[in-house]
Amino acid sequence: MARLQILELPEGAADERAPFVLVIDQVPTEQTKFDAIRRDLLADGDLAERLGARAVLVFEETIEIPVNEVPVDPDGYPLKIRVEGDFEQFREQVQEEVLYAQGKLTRPVPEA
Repeated sequence: MARLQILELPEGAADERAPFVLVIDQVPTEQTKFDAIRRDLLADGDLAERLGARAVLVFEETIEIPVNEVPVDPDGYPLKIRVEGDFEQFREQVQEEVLYAQGKLTRPVPEA
């Protein structure tokens, strides 16, 4: 049986919602079943346009999209990961840039 997956794409400046590609895999190779799926996908015009997708990709093989995999803990519940940034180096970089900018502002302007 065919399987549907969503592959989210990076957002552009003009995107009102996150762009995506619809990935359909495990499409049957038997001609009558394939024709039925193709008929359903193409009914009422372009499927990508109807869904708002950037594209629709169809494969006979199984396509694994790593971003769609949800890690689970030993009990089978979705694993939540909390990432905390190390801002010490960032703070130092900001301070250096501030001092540099202040130095540019306090330098005398050469006369023409």
